[in-house]
Amino acid sequence: MAHTDASAAEHMDAIYRYQRYIYDLTRKYYLLGRDRLVGELAPPDGGSVLEVACGTGRNLITAARRYRQAQFYGFDISSAMLDTARGSIERAGLGGRIQIAHGDATAFEANKMFGVATFDRVFISYALSMIPPWRGALQQALAALAPGGQLFIVDFGNQARLPRWFKRALRRWLAQFSVTPRDDLSTELEKIAAMPGYKVKRMALYRGYAVYAVVTRTS
Repeated sequence: MAHTDASAAEHMDAIYRYQRYIYDLTRKYYLLGRDRLVGELAPPDGGSVLEVACGTGRNLITAARRYRQAQFYGFDISSAMLDTARGSIERAGLGGRIQIAHGDATAFEANKMFGVATFDRVFISYALSMIPPWRGALQQALAALAPGGQLFIVDFGNQARLPRWFKRALRRWLAQFSVTPRDDLSTELEKIAAMPGYKVKRMALYRGYAVYAVVTRTS
């Protein structure tokens, strides 16, 4: 499924126009590994953190409360989700430490959005499975890393060690929301690990339910 920026935004708004009101309540049961990711971000004092496809702002708020010495940024292609995020951020009293903007994960310019060119930490939580040109989004995220920075990724895995019936049922259900697990994400991560200046740590979580990775830019 190929989208222009405009059609992708309209598609996401159509999916989340009403779901955004119950998104955080329901997704906590199956977007596994998000809190582990936030717990391992550990940005440096005065550091900058970017979330690609920030959705309702849930992860940004959780991270900002944990790491009070850092500044946080996020963007999303869905205006509906950003409306929810803005309200949640203001209610949390974090408007001075979290900036959000409208943007496309496959073609974002952080310097134009936030006045920040690169970040100490970048993270993508269960978004690559919703972005048809997901490899492009991954490369954009890598390009946003400062030297010594880290990219954290958590998303649906290949469910290789789970019962086949579970895998089939999960994927049928996810397809209703235009979610497609990227079974070749591990292969793409291996390619990144082979690139000069990058180191990759990758693991399967919950018997392959999810994949978790940390990419470090070493130079």
